[in-house]
Amino acid sequence: MEIDSQYRALREGAGLLDRSERGRLRVSGSEAGEFLQGQLTNDVEGLEPGDGCYAALLDRKGRIRADMRVLRVSTDEYMIDTEPEVAPLVLSHLSMYKVGRDAEVAAVVDTGERLLSLLGPQSAAILGGPLGPEHSHREVTIAGADCRAIATDLGADLLVPVTGAAAVEAKLLDSGVEPIDDGAAEIARVESGRPRMGREIGAQTLPQEAGINGRAVSFTKGCYIGQETVARLHYKGKPNRHLRLLSAAAPLPEGAVVTAAGREVGTIGTAVISPARGALALAILRREAEPGA
Repeated sequence: MEIDSQYRALREGAGLLDRSERGRLRVSGSEAGEFLQGQLTNDVEGLEPGDGCYAALLDRKGRIRADMRVLRVSTDEYMIDTEPEVAPLVLSHLSMYKVGRDAEVAAVVDTGERLLSLLGPQSAAILGGPLGPEHSHREVTIAGADCRAIATDLGADLLVPVTGAAAVEAKLLDSGVEPIDDGAAEIARVESGRPRMGREIGAQTLPQEAGINGRAVSFTKGCYIGQETVARLHYKGKPNRHLRLLSAAAPLPEGAVVTAAGREVGTIGTAVISPARGALALAILRREAEPGA
């Protein structure tokens, strides 16, 4: 019953989840945009302050090392938000490759702010109106605290000063927001068909296999690490694997092998039980596993 209530908040109202454990980095300096442009898959240099995008860091063979949200805070400052497991890798990579450029890379390691996620169709109304397209961001004041509100596919994220976090959380809950946990948020992610680093996306995954080309890759910008493989596959090839949403009559075990016509085609990434749709899972499977099979 608890997960049903949380799911209802996600689909009809708004739910609140603390995601402060995510990794955050700041890249600043007069050459910060140009530097990131040559490292990441998306057109980060073309962003205006207040804009953002989804992007990936690849190896030289085009495989995903990390995915992230990139926000342009000002002309000379960007913020990167990524999974906590890969944040040290992103920090190490960017710190090494910035040599000779006016770009500083630093992890946000202090406890000066928390990341609170609002998930659900009422999120924008609770924050006082639409935030704009996904990843756009602006300053808002909640319960006297100056916060940064970031539009997401399912609602909004709030970067909240830790000194005002308790008051902000209380204000949101008084506005009808329901507390939710990671399990409910993962159901919404799986239903949306969005892969996650460390779950569906692994060290051998190409962007097109993960189905993120449309969101994370620019085919009109200049060179970046791994570009040749990504461009060749996009224009001339067909990926051997694709992101798929699976459904079943019974719960699907994470990590289980998936077969089609007696042949192993991949393994299950994230598996959930949706109150509305039953047993679901995301997996990157060989192309023999076609939609509808």
